[in-house]
Amino acid sequence: MTGLKLPRTIRLDPSDEFVFDETAAPGEWAISGAFRFWDRDMQALAGKERQAFRSGLLGLSSFGWSTLVVVTPASQAEREAAVALLARQLVVHLGAPDEATAWAAAEEEIAFAASLCDHPENTLLAVQRSVEEDGIRERFRTLKKREDLVQHSRAFDIVTLEDNDDGDAAEAVDLHALMRGPT
Repeated sequence: MTGLKLPRTIRLDPSDEFVFDETAAPGEWAISGAFRFWDRDMQALAGKERQAFRSGLLGLSSFGWSTLVVVTPASQAEREAAVALLARQLVVHLGAPDEATAWAAAEEEIAFAASLCDHPENTLLAVQRSVEEDGIRERFRTLKKREDLVQHSRAFDIVTLEDNDDGDAAEAVDLHALMRGPT
């Protein structure tokens, strides 16, 4: 492995199915995909299309959107396959004038996607897009588990009370012992 990493779509819950019209399947190689909005009237974007603009990352196989991607090791062969797939998608979905033009654009997009993965493996990435005076602005965030959060107990737990010598269930409950859990 050469240390190459690329983003893959990931779905932690079913929300992408409700947020986007076109959704990426989990596990697809992914890119920013902002170019899908280059010729659009940003003021006219509404609903799911607007949400795709604001926070969607583009899956290469489906050409659908994902809210999150995960930094994943990739081989050189997987990178080349991702470039080829994106080039084909640019011709099919966006009318690139020829394969050579599509290939050059795909190389650039995959290189940018790889540059986003300068993080440890399994780091989650998200994007936030906005329109500013000079064009579309993208801000990428990393999402990490906070280690300083207190782990909470479940609201309900089944507790077994031991019988006393009379065969009756014990009536005294030691709440402190219950909170500590089984020893």
